[in-house]
Amino acid sequence: MQPQRDERSIGQLFAELANETSTLVRQEVQLAKTEVTQKVTSAGKDAGMIGAGGALAYAGLLAVLAAVIIGLGQLIPMWLSALLVGLVVIGVGYALIQSGLNALKRIDPTPSETIQTIKEDVDMVKEQTR
Repeated sequence: MQPQRDERSIGQLFAELANETSTLVRQEVQLAKTEVTQKVTSAGKDAGMIGAGGALAYAGLLAVLAAVIIGLGQLIPMWLSALLVGLVVIGVGYALIQSGLNALKRIDPTPSETIQTIKEDVDMVKEQTR
């Protein structure tokens, strides 16, 4: 049994290689866009957590100042009750903000999956041109 012979010319083979390479590059760019979009969406959610933490800290501060300070003012001086409650609410808000910031720091914005597939594509093209 004889191996099948390819009747295409070198020019046709190079044209096909150029066409397939162009398609591959377009697909890799689309993959990179998708990957970056996913990471930016995740960062947006984490930024939302920071905003929610700040809003919660502010709302908590107002609510505590309106209700708990008055209650504690019956047991200790009013200024001391305001100070204690304010410090607790600020501490909770700070913890939420730090949580969001730490989550943002863990995000790697580089499209690592795309970089890996490009490396694989380059290796495949090198192998095909040998």
